[in-house]
Amino acid sequence: MERELALEFARVTEAAALAAARWVGRGNKDAADDAAVTAMRVMFDTVAIDGVVVIGEGELDEAPMLYIGEKVGLGVSPQVDIAVDPLEGTNIVAKGLNGAIAVLASAPRGTLLHAPDMYMDKIAVGPQCKGRVFLDAPVKENLRQVAKALDKALGEVTVVILDRERHQGIIEEVRRTGARIKLISDGDVSPGVATAYPDSGVDILMGIGGAPEGVITAAAMKCLEGDFQARLMPDNEEEIRRCHEMGILDTKQLFSIDELVKTDDVIFVATGITDSFLLKGVRYMEGRAITQTIVMRSKSGTIRFVEANHHLGKKPLFRDNRIQLQID
Repeated sequence: MERELALEFARVTEAAALAAARWVGRGNKDAADDAAVTAMRVMFDTVAIDGVVVIGEGELDEAPMLYIGEKVGLGVSPQVDIAVDPLEGTNIVAKGLNGAIAVLASAPRGTLLHAPDMYMDKIAVGPQCKGRVFLDAPVKENLRQVAKALDKALGEVTVVILDRERHQGIIEEVRRTGARIKLISDGDVSPGVATAYPDSGVDILMGIGGAPEGVITAAAMKCLEGDFQARLMPDNEEEIRRCHEMGILDTKQLFSIDELVKTDDVIFVATGITDSFLLKGVRYMEGRAITQTIVMRSKSGTIRFVEANHHLGKKPLFRDNRIQLQID
């Protein structure tokens, strides 16, 4: 993929973040998500790609835009897979909390796992811990390996876990080791990626979250030379059928990062909506909005943080009310 696409994709996530940010703290997660999806969809129509959404907002009959299988872009080469989450953290935005981002990943056609919308057990670590942790290893052993790789005491290792009843057993195991825990309410892409940054305050992500978010996180870790492992967690026969339809015949398969993302040519882009482990959220000032975006390209190893100052009055997407900004 051409390097110029990285900046084009940044424009896509910026638009989604700007649209969703107007709904921060307003208690309407659906309106925030709709605004982000609409903005992202409109911006994709300006990008010179022949893209297919492989990770999106659900199936065709569930989502009017950015559904799995939808074609995006201008329909010209290159042919790419697109994984998107226009608003990762709908509840976060509705409540005005930290951790919401607009995010996408792109790779050549056929190289991203087509993950069904279901749960996934996952573990993520940064490059120093690559090859040292394993999804099926005991919690204590994984944390010992992280501590050793980072030259930390166990009591200095910080684990990020979604605050869910299903994780009570993991939480208790982590506490018995003496390691620190940061519980998050929603959105595990940002903290998963943050494990690759020594100054982020997190060292390892563990637990069960969304499968689509898992593939997106794996794409980011491919750019950062970190590690990610996962296993799908279908909950019923219908979800098992969906796995089979999407080419995943062994629903108990342990996926390595190279099986989730089968290429070294990946672009990952995320824009902050609210402040997170990784990015600053959207800030407003005198008719303008400031966004912070991370842009990664695995082929070159380049990682950029882009701060953009947007004149909202000159953006047709917002100026012409193409995105709903007010509660009826």
